[in-house]
Amino acid sequence: FSWLLVFTSKQLEVFLCKNKMLDLKNITSNNMNSLTEENYLKAIFHLLDSENQVTVNELSKFLQIKMPSVNSMMKKFADKNWVIYETYKPIKVTELGRKEAAIVVRKHRLTEMFLVEKMGFGWENVHEIAEQLEHVHSEDFFDKMDEILNFPKVDPHGEPIPDKDGIIITQNLKKLSECKVNDMVILTSVTISTDDFLNYLNQRNLALGEEILIKNIEKFDGSMQIEFSDRTEVLSKMVCEKLLVKK
Repeated sequence: FSWLLVFTSKQLEVFLCKNKMLDLKNITSNNMNSLTEENYLKAIFHLLDSENQVTVNELSKFLQIKMPSVNSMMKKFADKNWVIYETYKPIKVTELGRKEAAIVVRKHRLTEMFLVEKMGFGWENVHEIAEQLEHVHSEDFFDKMDEILNFPKVDPHGEPIPDKDGIIITQNLKKLSECKVNDMVILTSVTISTDDFLNYLNQRNLALGEEILIKNIEKFDGSMQIEFSDRTEVLSKMVCEKLLVKK
């Protein structure tokens, strides 16, 4: 699927315009953050703890960037009032920084939803394209996308989509691996969206919204025998830990 990466942000703008979904004359840009800054913001979003903190070491490992470079970027973020930075202490993310991070994630998840719902892509094919399009600097572009999709609350992988103010709905979900025998649950989200993992689920016709009955749990390795749509599958504990469900 390497050809998918050729699908640029400009081409999507053209697609929207040809289908009378967007008027380029009315596009307005925000204060443009750099691609690198937005990648840091997205990493912060994924790594934030319950106290709105993240460490330089966590960011370094997540982004695979050396710690001196991370420290340098956090100093820039502090100048923008996105974080409170003190040497050798966890980085405290401000409300403004949290919002900026959520907006980047909003653009990514809206794009994934648009590609699946309006352009027919599989959920396993959209992440890399969204990685490019999330850096488009136009609020109107993504607001129109949101409107066309009728303001979705979650992306194709079940992850919540932040609204324009960076607010995210709370999902009361738990891992499938935490469920018990005879529990009936609904598959609602996945915690990773790699091609390999999503194709693994595709091959088993296991999609979001499926009602799952837990038939058996193997004591030795925690693998689960589940039943859904009149079929039975055995999933490893590792897979079950990546599936989020609700009753």
